[in-house]
Amino acid sequence: MEEYVMESLREFILGKRKAAVAALAAALSMVPGASLAAEAEPLTLDSGNTAWMITATTLVLLMSIPGIALFYGGLVRQKNVLSVIMQTMLIVGVVTLLWVAFGYTWAFGTGFMDSGNPLACVIGGFDKAFLCGITPGTLTATGIPEYVFVMFQCMFALITPALILGAFAERIKFKGYMVFIVLWVILAYFPMAHWVWGGGFLQEMGALDFAGGTVVHINAGVSALVMALMMGKREDYKAGHPIAPHNITYVFLGMSFLWLGWFGFNAGSGLAADGLAANAMLVTQVATATAAVTWMAIDWFFNKKPTTVGACTGAVAGLVAITPAAGSTDVLGAFFIGLITTIVCFIMVAVVKPKFKYDDSLDAFGVHGVGGILGSVLTGVFATTAVTGDGGASGALYGDWHQLGVQLFATLVSVVFSAVVTFILYKVVDATVGLRVDKRVEEEGLDVYEHGESAYN
Repeated sequence: MEEYVMESLREFILGKRKAAVAALAAALSMVPGASLAAEAEPLTLDSGNTAWMITATTLVLLMSIPGIALFYGGLVRQKNVLSVIMQTMLIVGVVTLLWVAFGYTWAFGTGFMDSGNPLACVIGGFDKAFLCGITPGTLTATGIPEYVFVMFQCMFALITPALILGAFAERIKFKGYMVFIVLWVILAYFPMAHWVWGGGFLQEMGALDFAGGTVVHINAGVSALVMALMMGKREDYKAGHPIAPHNITYVFLGMSFLWLGWFGFNAGSGLAADGLAANAMLVTQVATATAAVTWMAIDWFFNKKPTTVGACTGAVAGLVAITPAAGSTDVLGAFFIGLITTIVCFIMVAVVKPKFKYDDSLDAFGVHGVGGILGSVLTGVFATTAVTGDGGASGALYGDWHQLGVQLFATLVSVVFSAVVTFILYKVVDATVGLRVDKRVEEEGLDVYEHGESAYN
């Protein structure tokens, strides 16, 4: 019976609710007189899991502020660094309010699902709008307060739109950016989070996305590419001649906060302080280290010098790629995911982008979009029951080609959905509010014209 109970917990953590109930039913059937009514027994607070999840939530917040703010802020020119910081701050404030108001219930509510409402295919419902019905004593299956889970998932909702701004940095109006981001979070992020994590159709079909390969990185990366193409190049952009970062120390500091925060991002996604969290932490470190060293080596070979910006970019590519696989792959998979993804991302940034002459300012698509796509697909290759447990998902490398097919389908859905929503939103916002700054503003810098400040005096 113990085996069935552990399997039930594992399936729940991996998001397979039906499988979890089935395993629990099997366990209860072995106890005379027992039934599923036992599920109604009150949950008890797990202080260990709760302490870890509060820590993990804080770590994920570090990824947005100061992580993304410093990483992207260092990559732009001196005249635009405050614009990036302000764009990041706007996201942290506005998206938090949207999430508490109705984002959480759209993604993780069950009102529509329980009533059979056809809108359940898009959102979960309004039963938890403004966190209605949730109290400090409301617990999740792993014994943590639901408030902690709300906050943890809120951090994911913050970091995702923050990644997009790297594609159109140095040329977007703050007002237009604000309107676009609000609409994008509502129409792109909330539904995707429901599909993959909140009981939606991608989760039901068994798609593996432990911490955000589809929801976060493909969603943001593909949207970033669409925005970069539609907004056009910066006035002084020349393909093959990247604009030099104004402060590489900021880039390194930002990457460091991202790397640190990613342990909360990945290891926290199992919602418990257990072996699954330990595995997620280990494979995150292995994949990221592999990616950083690989990019450094490629940079050294082709450009004759190992650069700090290159090593930092490689590390971020590795972090992105291991995200969907952190709860299903082992060290072997982590090594190859980090290696393969870095090689492809380097080609996208150093060869493909100059070839097609599009201005993805800070390589949001080249790193997050491509890294997310590869990570999602490779999860279907390297997933192993050594991590997911007996009866859990495994990848093509271990004989389960069906899982690879599911990953390919989920990846394709994410790419198409993100591209279509972003295209429509760009057209609407540009026609009503306007998105691109005037040529003079772009030449002299967004900091002074948009915010009335200068980063350095």
